[in-house]
Amino acid sequence: MALQLRPNCEFCDRNLPPSATDARICSYECTFCADCVETKLFNVCPNCGGGFAPRPIRPAQEWRPGVCTAKQAPSDKRVHLKYSVEDVAAHCARVRDVPPEKR
Repeated sequence: MALQLRPNCEFCDRNLPPSATDARICSYECTFCADCVETKLFNVCPNCGGGFAPRPIRPAQEWRPGVCTAKQAPSDKRVHLKYSVEDVAAHCARVRDVPPEKR
């Protein structure tokens, strides 16, 4: 099963196409831009509390049969946070000093 490759930052709604090098994901595929992860979320996923990693880039070219964005299309469903900005800020402040591997 391939990653969804969600098309936007769940916080600021910035477009994050499949080739975006500034896309970050948590282990649940929550997707945010690097700017929001660094300046607003402080490496704390507002949904699960985990940390973030750069989202892998899915090849656009079919280097191996059936393996490319044309054959395994990225998601076109935009996802947005279900929490208020105030709730996200409080959650991130509560968790941010705990290293991701200890959360």
